Amino acid sequence: MPDNATEVTAAGIARLAGVGRAAVSNWRRRHADFPKPVGGTETSPSFALADVERWLRAQGKLAEVPLRERVWQQAAGHPAGAPTALVHAGCALLLVHEAPAVWREAAAAPGDRLAAVLPALLDDALTARLGPERAVPTPTADGLGPSLPLLRAAAELAAAEPGGAPGAFEFLLGRHLDANPRQYTLTPPGPAALMAALAAPADRSGGATVLDPASGTGALLRAVEGPAALYAQEADPDLAALTALRLALHTGAGVHARAGDALRADAHPHLAADAVVCHPPFNERNWGHDELAYDPRWEYGFPARTESELAWVQHALARLRPGGTAVLLMPPAAASRRSGRRIRADLLRRGALRAVVALPAGAAPPYGVPLHLWVLRRPGGPAAGGGPAPELLLVDTSEHGAAGRDRLDWQAVHTAVLDAWTPFARHGTAVERPGASRSLPVIDLLDDDVDLAPARHLPPPAAGGGAAELATVRDRLADQLRRTARLNPPAEPAAPPAPGHPAPPPRPPGVTVGELARAGALRLHAGTTAPAPGPGPAGRPRVLTEQDVLTGQEPTGALPEGPADEEPVLLRAGDVVVPVLGGGSVARVVDGAAEGAALGRNLHLLRPDPAALDPWFLAGFLRGSANQRRASSYASTATRLDVRRLRLPRLPLAEQRRHGERFRALAEFEDALREVGRLGERLVRGLYDGLTDGTIEA
Repeated sequence: MPDNATEVTAAGIARLAGVGRAAVSNWRRRHADFPKPVGGTETSPSFALADVERWLRAQGKLAEVPLRERVWQQAAGHPAGAPTALVHAGCALLLVHEAPAVWREAAAAPGDRLAAVLPALLDDALTARLGPERAVPTPTADGLGPSLPLLRAAAELAAAEPGGAPGAFEFLLGRHLDANPRQYTLTPPGPAALMAALAAPADRSGGATVLDPASGTGALLRAVEGPAALYAQEADPDLAALTALRLALHTGAGVHARAGDALRADAHPHLAADAVVCHPPFNERNWGHDELAYDPRWEYGFPARTESELAWVQHALARLRPGGTAVLLMPPAAASRRSGRRIRADLLRRGALRAVVALPAGAAPPYGVPLHLWVLRRPGGPAAGGGPAPELLLVDTSEHGAAGRDRLDWQAVHTAVLDAWTPFARHGTAVERPGASRSLPVIDLLDDDVDLAPARHLPPPAAGGGAAELATVRDRLADQLRRTARLNPPAEPAAPPAPGHPAPPPRPPGVTVGELARAGALRLHAGTTAPAPGPGPAGRPRVLTEQDVLTGQEPTGALPEGPADEEPVLLRAGDVVVPVLGGGSVARVVDGAAEGAALGRNLHLLRPDPAALDPWFLAGFLRGSANQRRASSYASTATRLDVRRLRLPRLPLAEQRRHGERFRALAEFEDALREVGRLGERLVRGLYDGLTDGTIEA
């Protein structure tokens, strides 16, 4: 099949040429020779990649397609779909990695000959690394036909990548996952590394056999250090194949990956693993409750239909050797739902459940929920104290997420959990750290609810950080109140009309923001950047979000990894940022704290020419209530601000600066009021806590 079977969307063309999607739309309208669509829909057409490359080069808009982008576009536009393309590319990259000389000899053959000889070569490589029964079927000659340009390009990418064939496959798989965020549930690197560390056997000298029965993209198994063998199972056949190839390229350990539902059709029924790590699907009703009622895995009780997570817990325990460790990422409701209390009670009585760790909200999807880690041990092996664990370790790391999910300090979370777990795993008990961790006798938890949520059993930290900390907060509040009083701006009435002039002087003529933009006195930019969940990549700009502008805080959003449809707008000191939704009267002048951040979605940026407009004058008049009402439009559920319709008076620059100083003083007063509110709330909360827990005298 010819190369032009690979199709590319308008967004892909924009990435190839390094422009925004609007530029591609303009090219289609203005150039009659622009390639015609070959697929897609009327609103989202696709084009032949080879035709697009030729047109871009002819127009001087593209010297050479970056290799990474060319390979990804070939995979994304594959006639059989991206998953099939990535499986074929992964098989070829495995051959390149394991037998480079064999690949070079085969790749020298013409297309038809290469398609004929590759299946046998790929089958040998797959069998050597993944075994005869595996999640990756050997591609056929007919199936490989459309993929041959992709396979050659992927091998070229492997030669150019610092990470070789594994690095090339990681890039392609990462782009696919980024392009389909709702299709896959990802386990971020932070919790994956923590789970692998908790599951690691005390004696690592010979490596460990590790299982993930709901392996997803393989992130948990990739985080395991020095395994002897990795076992995986995933219900989605395409994802199971991609995960198998990912693991085979990542590690030299034996990889045994299967497709299928581990609860209904366990592919490793006789496995006795050293460790199990698992991020199971949450809140599943159709997990096999009816057909699995008499399954021998339910050693601790038959899970209710609503307790699919407890079915995964028992499956993990059933696949461990005696004394082996399992670590599962769990929804917090699993620790307290009444329907699961009998199973939780039996897990405690028999010493199978060793620890429950509360993670900060934003640690993993769903990001709005503070998930838990359950650490379990298969009874029967050597245990601290020589028998079932008499205590359960409870750890709460929520304090490390106080700054929001974009700023989670995973190193601090990792340290806090392992500092509590390591001595507990060795001695069966742990030193109490108020508000952070403690080990609790199992008998104290076996009440009517068997509620294992850590926050409900941990002693609170000293109120507000202790009496000394509260005194500091009170002093800071007093200082801030005095500062606020000093900043309290006067509200002097305008001067009365001069004698003989009954009416005040006429107001200066007004001008709209749109007119100023057309005259070149300012530039307008709309924010299109949607903040990514989780902490942003190191060294990349943060994102100023709509909420940041409304609350007056520094940028908290994260710039997503990978290419975007449009380049983000980066803020400069003196820019004025205005939210366009909600009908609020807000405008913010960018200072040094926000400079360099990207402009977030639902925000407009006004960049005044300092020789024509004072930014504080501009921001102040934009906040006028009457001005906002004139420029707002109303829908059934929201109010939208048309920034171009906002007006301000025509004044000389010196007069603008006089107004601007008053507006700057008002903004400083507003910031002081916000800080007073934050300190006051902190002091009141600390006093309530101290009076209720007895650390402060009544």
